[in-house]
Amino acid sequence: MTSTSTGPVGVGIIGAGVISEQYLTHLTSFPDVAVLAIGDIVPEAAASRAGEYGIELHGGPEVVLDHPGIEIVVNLTIPTAHFDVSRRIVEAGKHVWTEKPITTASEDAAALLALAAEKGVRVGGAPDTVLGAGIQTALRTLREGTIGTPASALTLFQTPGPEDWHPNPAFLFQEGAGPLFDIAPYYVTTLVLALGPVQSVSAAGSKAREQRTIGSGPKAGEVFDVTVPTQVTSILRFESGQNATTLLSFDNPNSRAGFVEVYGTEATLSFPDPNVFDGDSELTVYRGKEATAIPAAGPVTGRGLGVLEMARAIRAGVPHRGQGEIAAHVLDVMLAIEASIGSGETVEVTSTFTPVEPMPADFDPFATTL
Repeated sequence: MTSTSTGPVGVGIIGAGVISEQYLTHLTSFPDVAVLAIGDIVPEAAASRAGEYGIELHGGPEVVLDHPGIEIVVNLTIPTAHFDVSRRIVEAGKHVWTEKPITTASEDAAALLALAAEKGVRVGGAPDTVLGAGIQTALRTLREGTIGTPASALTLFQTPGPEDWHPNPAFLFQEGAGPLFDIAPYYVTTLVLALGPVQSVSAAGSKAREQRTIGSGPKAGEVFDVTVPTQVTSILRFESGQNATTLLSFDNPNSRAGFVEVYGTEATLSFPDPNVFDGDSELTVYRGKEATAIPAAGPVTGRGLGVLEMARAIRAGVPHRGQGEIAAHVLDVMLAIEASIGSGETVEVTSTFTPVEPMPADFDPFATTL
C-alpha cells in the first residue's frame, strides 16, 4: 500500500482531551507530518487546543473526516467510543491511529480490521512507547541472539495505587480499568513484540480493599467503591513455546514498576520501563558476575512517534510497526486474562499476528524524508 502523495502526511486529531496535548506537542515537531485539523464532540475544546498549537481548522469530528488533505486520523476519544469513531474514520477512506485499547470488544476489533482491509487503509494502535529507543534497543539485542534461545519472561508492576496522587481516581478502579486494562497494554505489548503471539492464559485476581479514599485534590477524603481486581497475576503461553509471568498490582505499598526480564539459555536481558520511550537495558550472562548496560539507541520523543512511523511506512509501501493486528491481539490477551480470573480456567487466545522487525537505531523523527 504505497501513497502517491509527496511532502508531509496530513494528520487530523479527533478528541481534544488531556492526552491530545502530548500527541500535538510531538506531531507538530515532526517535519514528515502536518496536523491540519482538530475535531471534538465539544467544538469549544477543539478550538482551545487548536489555539494552543496554531492549527487553523477546528470544530466537530466532521472537520477532520471531511478534510481531503488528511491521510491519517488520530483517535483520542474515550475507550468506549474508539470503535465507532475509528469505523467512521475508515469509512471516510482514511488511515487510523487509535489510543489504547483499539476497541473494548474482540469482535469490534476484528470488524474494524476487516473493514480497513476492505477499504484499503491501515489501522495502527497505541502504546507507541514500545517504539522508543528503550524497548526497541532491547528488542534488537534479543533478535541478535545475545541471550541465546529465549525461554521465559517475567514482568512486574507493583504500586499502592493511584488514589493518593490522582485527583479523580475512581474510574481506575472500575470496569474497563484496574491494573489489567490500564497498565497491561504496555507490558503485554512488550512481551508479544519480544516473544510473539500468545496462545493461552491462566490468571488469578484479587483486591485488597473494597473501598479506597482519594488522597489529593478537591475530592480528597471522598470514598469510592472498588469493583475490579486490583492485583492480577497471569501466566502467558506463547505460540513459540515460551511462557511469561506477569504481575500487575495497585495493592503493594512497596512500589516496583517497569520490570521486564527475558530469560534465555545464555543470558538474561532486562528491558527498560515499557511505559516510557527511553531507558537502558541490562545483560547478565549465564554465570556472570555483573550486569552489563546496553545504552538505548534510537528516537526518544513521546506520543505520536507511532503515527510518524506509520506515515513513513504508508509512503514507502511497507508494513508499519504499530499494527492494528498487534493491538487487537493484546486486547484479546487482556480479555482472556479477565475471563480466566472469572472462570478459574485456562483460556485460549484465538487471534494472532505477523511479528514485526525492530526499528532501526538511526530512525530520526526530526529528519525530512518525504
